[in-house]
Parts: sequence; C-alpha cells; structure tokens
Amino acid sequence: MKPVIDYSIYLVTDTVYFKDDSIYNKLEAALSAGVTLLQYRDKSAETRILYERALKVKALCDKYRVPLIINDRADIAFAVQAAGVHLGQGDLPPLIARRMLGSDAVIGVSAHNADEALKAEADTADYLGCGAVYATSTKKDTSVIGTEGLSKISAATKLPFVGIGGITLENYKAVLQAGADGAAIVSAILGADDICQTVRHFKNLALEAKSVKI
Repeated sequence: MKPVIDYSIYLVTDTVYFKDDSIYNKLEAALSAGVTLLQYRDKSAETRILYERALKVKALCDKYRVPLIINDRADIAFAVQAAGVHLGQGDLPPLIARRMLGSDAVIGVSAHNADEALKAEADTADYLGCGAVYATSTKKDTSVIGTEGLSKISAATKLPFVGIGGITLENYKAVLQAGADGAAIVSAILGADDICQTVRHFKNLALEAKSVKI
C-alpha cells in the first residue's frame, strides 16, 4: 500500500553535511522533533557509500516512522526499501522508476514551471518539488521562480507539491500561501544551532497555515 505522505516539513540532506558522522545525530534530532518526510540527497558519493549511508538514514526514519525518499537513484531506493525516489528533469523518467519500484512507490519529480508539472502528472508522479523558490547555495544551477511560479504550478496541477530552494522560517508561510503543501528544507534545519527547536517552529507555522485554510 502506498504510504500517506505529509509533505509539510520535508527535510532534504546535502553532501556537505556528510563530512562526518554528526549528520546522523542531526537527522535524528530533526526526526524526533517532527520532520514529516526525509529525502536522502548526496550528489557526490560513490554508489557503495550511497547505499551504506542510505541504510543508516533508513534505520533512523523507520525508528520515527517517517517515510524515506532517495534522490535520483531508483536502484538505491529499491536496495534499502525506501518509500520512493525523487527525480530531476535529467533523471530516469517517472514511468521507468515506477516499473522498477512498483505501484506503491512514492515518485517525486522536480518541476520548474507548469508545463513540467503537467508532464510529471501525466507520467504518474505522486508529488512535485518546485523551485528554486528563493536563491539557495545547495542548488546553484537553477533559476528562481518565486512564489509567483508556485502559484502558477498550483493552478495547473492537482498533484501535491512542495516549494524548494532557500526556504527559511521567515518565508515558509509565504510558500504555503502560494499553494504548496509543504516545503523541502535543507540548511534552515541542518544548519540550525538548535535543530529540534527549529523543526518545532516549522511545525507550528504549518499548523497555523492549516488552520487558516480550514
């Protein structure tokens, strides 16, 4: 059965945080405080290292019953029995990833505009990662679409989507107000002095936004 996903606080890792094993303490702190979805993203590690790190991250996610998504690599997602995979525009087509991982896999696709969002929807994607909403150091090769871009994607597709790129406590609510179901967050959580407190702040903002919609 495909898991029910709460996209509100979607933590995404980055290669820079894997320079030592302290990353696992950071991830556990974030998971314990209320992260709702976690993506293991590590752009430079070799396949064996990716697999070994993904296993460790999967164990933490299982402990807190949080679904794990693997960035780019459907083979790693399959190997560690992750909930699914997130694909960029240059990665495997979603239909092929679906064939590899099965009908219950959660397939996310990066979309930078309404056309890409509609194509992903047609290709059986389950959710979209849309951005960059704001300028970000973790993805230097992408253009900024702003909250205006999110609103256009929201109007074009029925798929749930998260804003990604430069999301902070200060701009998180603006992303939700543009129609996003949540935000993919990297350094605002993993680079925080107090990770638990920061995640709880994001959680409170998400609850406030939800109450306004209701």
